[in-house]
Amino acid sequence: QVQLVESGGGLVQPGGSLRLSCAASGRTFSSYAMGWFRQAPGKEREFVGCIDGSGGLTSYADSVKGRFTIYRDNAKNTVYLQMNSLKPEDTAVYYCAADSRYDNRQPREYDYWGQGTQVTVSS
Repeated sequence: QVQLVESGGGLVQPGGSLRLSCAASGRTFSSYAMGWFRQAPGKEREFVGCIDGSGGLTSYADSVKGRFTIYRDNAKNTVYLQMNSLKPEDTAVYYCAADSRYDNRQPREYDYWGQGTQVTVSS
C-alpha cells in the first residue's frame, strides 16, 4: 500500500510558477514510477508527466514540455512538479499517482492516487 498526499497548489498569475509536492508513505517508494495528472472542470483526467523510480527518466505531455519539470527525492519519499510559465489553461486539480511501471499515460494504469491539489492560473 502507498498513500499519497499532494500539496503546494494555489492561485498564481499567468507567467508565474508553482511547485507541487507529493509525499508518499511506505518504504518502497523508489520502486514506484510516479505520474502527475490533472483534471479541469468538465474534462477528463489527463497525463502531465511521469518519472521512473530512480529519477533518471522523465516523460511529459506535449502541452507542458519545456515548462514543467518532474523530479523526486527518494530519501524524502517525495516527488515534485515544478511548473513555470503557467497559463490559464493549466488551471486544474493536479494529482500524483504511483505505478509499478514507468511511462504509463493512462490513469487506469495507476494503482495509487492522492487526493489532488487545486491550481488556478488567473490574473
